[in-house]
Amino acid sequence: MRLLILVLLFTASVANAATAIVNVHVVPMHSETVLRNQTVVVENGRITAVGPVDGVRVPEGAELVDGTDRYLMPGLAEMHAHVPDAESALLDRVLTLFAANGITTIRGMLGRPSHLALRDELMAGERFGPRLITSGPSLNGNSVNGAADARRQVEEQAAAGYDFVKIHPGLDADEFNAIANSANELGIPFAGHVPVAVGLDGALASGMATIDHLDGYMAAMLPRHSGETGGYGGFFDINLAKAVDVGQIDELAAATAEAGTWIVPTEILVEQRIDATPIVDLKSRSDMRYMPKGTVDDWGRSKTELINERDYDPALAAKAIEIRRNLIRSLFEANGRILLGSDAPQVFNVPGFSAHLELETYVAAGLTPFEALGTGTTAVAEFLGQNTGTIEPGKDADLVLLDDNPLVDVRNARRVHGVMLRGRWFSESDLEERLQRFRYEGG
Repeated sequence: MRLLILVLLFTASVANAATAIVNVHVVPMHSETVLRNQTVVVENGRITAVGPVDGVRVPEGAELVDGTDRYLMPGLAEMHAHVPDAESALLDRVLTLFAANGITTIRGMLGRPSHLALRDELMAGERFGPRLITSGPSLNGNSVNGAADARRQVEEQAAAGYDFVKIHPGLDADEFNAIANSANELGIPFAGHVPVAVGLDGALASGMATIDHLDGYMAAMLPRHSGETGGYGGFFDINLAKAVDVGQIDELAAATAEAGTWIVPTEILVEQRIDATPIVDLKSRSDMRYMPKGTVDDWGRSKTELINERDYDPALAAKAIEIRRNLIRSLFEANGRILLGSDAPQVFNVPGFSAHLELETYVAAGLTPFEALGTGTTAVAEFLGQNTGTIEPGKDADLVLLDDNPLVDVRNARRVHGVMLRGRWFSESDLEERLQRFRYEGG
């Protein structure tokens, strides 16, 4: 007990100490601009001052961080993450990889009871890592047995204090509608996959908070009244690309905007699984040194199995990627309700690193770097109702210091020089020391 008290006192003293990031270029994200040669002061976990170096008083005894020639932006979010159980030996690895890549918020989309206490520990700074938004255990065709059971599980998850209800495939229409009605009545958001039984129209009408993976959109673009089923859809319906009517993209984007539903594309998950990148190149990427060799080998086998499936065709896969990117751009132009999410850790998606690859797919789809970065900052703050997402006085201090300007090239967002989590500063050397523990031999 004495040790616990000392740890808590230490954590509180660190969080309450003032920190001043001096002579830094600020990317505030409330507008597409850079505020040059600024000092940003953080006290008690919140930003208290932002202004020119000569105009901001640094509190006595504050920790000083030299920001010269560097860029400070709000921390990013991974809105489709998978988090190990709180007792898992993998947990610290996953949390560290997220945080060291400037990911200061994660939404866990496959919840466990232990995540409720973990969420509080992370928020209080008692454990290193991003703040956690957690769903409950998945509701799917195997875990739900009828509409009454669906209602019961939603009620139990709401009472337990989960932030979201997670929808997985396999639910019938009655079960999904029972989940939606109960969740809406109780005020707990539900999010995830689009059940085949209700389709995209039904999901949008139900009030889903987010649709992840662009699930259901390819099927919704099949020609109307043609009798075309598209055949076997394959991984997220990529094989339907040969039959879809792309003229419906703008109409579906408008319907999504009208419904108020947000989209978490996880585009890099899909592209890495189906594109023509050789498996040997994916396995040799530098971020793979943070994953066990057996895991990376399994990921390679997973891609091999997919591209050997019936109906798979490289040209069709490329077309599916083009359609998905056009859909992302149209959805963003309709109302900007895109949230950064890559689905990590999943096949070739190493936590933290994959969020930056996801950002690159948004730019490839036609978003500017500023617009892409907004999906992981200002958009997330709006969606979650968090006091984060911009750099200005009064905001919570979840920040990342970069070696170059991310508005010029979104890839600069991965050049992390330091991270602030809820007001506590972690330097590049702090992060490197933590990362070293999780590199496998030869990495």
